[in-house]
Amino acid sequence: MQTGILQCAPDTPLCEAARRMAERHCSSILVMENERAVGIWTEHDALNIDFGDFDAVRQPISQRMSQPVASIYAHLPLGEAALQIQALGRRHLLVIDTDDIPVGILSQTDIALNQGLEPYLRLREVHAAMRPAPLVLPGDMLLATAAHEMHLQEHDAAVVLLDNVLGILTERDLVRFIARHPGNTPIAELASQPLLTIDEKAALIHARDLLIDHRIRHLAVLDPQGNVSGLLGFRDMLAGAEHLYLQDLRQALEQRDSALATSRQHLQLAERVIDSSLEGIIITDPATRIEFINPAFTHMTGYALEDVVGKTPRILSSGRQDDAFYQQMWDTLKAHGYWRGEVWNRKKTGELYLELLTITAITNDDGETQHYAGLFTDITHIRENEQQIRHLAYYDVLTRLPNRRLLEDRITLAIRHAHRSDEPLAVIFIDLDHFKQVNDTLGHAVGDELLLQASERMQEKLREDDTLARLGGDEFIALLPGIGDFSEATRIAQRLIDTVSAPYCINTHTFRIGCSLGVSLYPDDGDDSETLIQNADAAMYRAKKEGRNTYRLYRSEMDLAVQNHLTLETELRTMLDTGDGLFMVYQPLVSRETGLTVSAEALVRWQHPTRGVIPPGEFIPLAERSGLILSLGERVLDNVISDILRWQQQGLEIVPIAINLSAAQFWQSGFVQHVERKLADASICPELITFELTESLLLNKQAQGIEILTHLSELGCRIALDDFGTGYSSLSYLQHIPAHSLKIDRSFIEALDDPNQSSRPIIAAIASMAQELGLTVIAEGVESEEQWAMLGNYAIDTIQGFYTGYPVEADTFSMGLTSQLSQA
Repeated sequence: MQTGILQCAPDTPLCEAARRMAERHCSSILVMENERAVGIWTEHDALNIDFGDFDAVRQPISQRMSQPVASIYAHLPLGEAALQIQALGRRHLLVIDTDDIPVGILSQTDIALNQGLEPYLRLREVHAAMRPAPLVLPGDMLLATAAHEMHLQEHDAAVVLLDNVLGILTERDLVRFIARHPGNTPIAELASQPLLTIDEKAALIHARDLLIDHRIRHLAVLDPQGNVSGLLGFRDMLAGAEHLYLQDLRQALEQRDSALATSRQHLQLAERVIDSSLEGIIITDPATRIEFINPAFTHMTGYALEDVVGKTPRILSSGRQDDAFYQQMWDTLKAHGYWRGEVWNRKKTGELYLELLTITAITNDDGETQHYAGLFTDITHIRENEQQIRHLAYYDVLTRLPNRRLLEDRITLAIRHAHRSDEPLAVIFIDLDHFKQVNDTLGHAVGDELLLQASERMQEKLREDDTLARLGGDEFIALLPGIGDFSEATRIAQRLIDTVSAPYCINTHTFRIGCSLGVSLYPDDGDDSETLIQNADAAMYRAKKEGRNTYRLYRSEMDLAVQNHLTLETELRTMLDTGDGLFMVYQPLVSRETGLTVSAEALVRWQHPTRGVIPPGEFIPLAERSGLILSLGERVLDNVISDILRWQQQGLEIVPIAINLSAAQFWQSGFVQHVERKLADASICPELITFELTESLLLNKQAQGIEILTHLSELGCRIALDDFGTGYSSLSYLQHIPAHSLKIDRSFIEALDDPNQSSRPIIAAIASMAQELGLTVIAEGVESEEQWAMLGNYAIDTIQGFYTGYPVEADTFSMGLTSQLSQA
């Protein structure tokens, strides 16, 4: 229902009331006099206005309101409200509380939106609920005449015939017209368009989703020949579902009669079960005063009924739980109606015991709590035995770390999770170097303390979800679930080596030891716990043979990959320091209308001295992982500015250059001021720089991100949203982003060639939405003439892809600008 009721006085002009309704997007306004509802004016009442008379909209609302106001109590079921609306022939009901005070307004649309999916599934198809023979009006009909026709024929909407599309004129539109009174204008200028359509045979649930997703109230229904055969709205769905409510009501009455017939038998059976139950049972009133206990309660606590009746369960309190525990218990009980947990209580003899307690709130038909029922079992000895057995079975006595048995269970569970989430995990076998020498020289007491300190150090260097276990002696295993790749495992392995190798001071003895580590990875090195441990053990022995105090991966090629990774990272760092080998290429963005280059995207390349050109997909992720992405972004910005300066000196007409922003750059403190200073020092117009970023970059900090983008836009730089449609795509904040262009992701363009894909309506929707928001629409990844031709069907402004131009170096790109300038 509509809460926060929109109200006005009886002398309020209609145009003012309509303005308030339009601003609040309400379908009704309540007319109040002396704090009493005297009438209601709805969108349907707008049909009675003579739009040909300018003064008609200034009449007091009391002359046009509906009265008396039909009302319904707030506690009644929604189905009953639906039946009452149908019986009264009303579209709105005033919702009142038990004191007859208005608390909201319920409309047919509210009922249709909240009645659940069952009516739509049972009605199945659109033709079962549609309104046949809709009112169809020509576009040149005047507003006053159209409103009169809608009122005369009792239609809340009319289909408007326009030149190429269908439009619609609704009661809500009339309210907006009353608010601003456009005059007796032809309805072609006022109708909402285009009117969405749906086939007669389409599923009704699909129609409901269209209405909700597009926030509209009507769909035009088309017959197999494509002609308008009906109109469908929430009102029609509600009418079609009316008989379902009646059927459900009859079924509920039958079930109630059956329940009453068997309730006496159940009551007798419940009494016998309670008396013979081995669980203690206690029943209290709403104030938690004890009213009943069963024999098992007396047996476990020593309290008889006369000892506790009229008292609260606090008589059993042990004092071991604080007030916060009981507050949380009552919060859960009030929120969910039940609570289950373990509580320490005290018997009549003073002996403490642990009970497993379940408390349930027993409510009446109005949801009011009448009693609380508690069921409990003494589990003191069970928990003590379980704890002792679990500790002996799963944990190492000395270090209190998991032992091999618990470790294998955790590895098995981690493998299952890794298999479902398709992510690797690592097992690290750790052996302390020269531990036997310490044990033999300084004694077993020092050796045990060394094991304790080493295990504590290693645990501190592991992540929260990692597991460190002791196999026995000086051998440990670390389980690393959810690692990104093998390089993350090697970084953790190195941290373990560093922490174990630090000096120890035990009983005045100061010394150092090292450790040798072997690493195996799931699924490459094994798919079960035993295999992964064996392979990690083999890698550890190789580490011992090759110098100790180091780590080795089970597969030698992985070791080689680690070394190559470190080498490439070092070379990347050197290249960014000197700038040697880094260069830019530029891919043109071409106007689809003129075929001319209107912009270009700057793409970074790395010319390695021995490996040749390294793909961006290899060194850019490396820069992100190693923290070099800020230096890379700085080099890219400097190179683009340098190329623009050279083109300006050559007298070329420069087009805007787009630069891709990483998250690290964007969220860098003072980023906007840094860009402004660089552009000012180079005397480059900010309009020549476009910053491209993806939607996901703003996902967690929308407000801060929009503020940064606003400053960039105010500086004069342009903003482009890249890869649109594949990320977060939140329309709620898109309208607040000061973007200038929107790039449709290449995956949608590639799907144009496949008739089985559904990218075409997505492209049409994105392009239409962007056009409405005043954004330039760019299609990236266009590689064929067929794609170029198909994109002509949509509001696409600019094309980027191999079909219109490959990425080329700065000099080659400038030659294209020179050629374009000479042609102009």
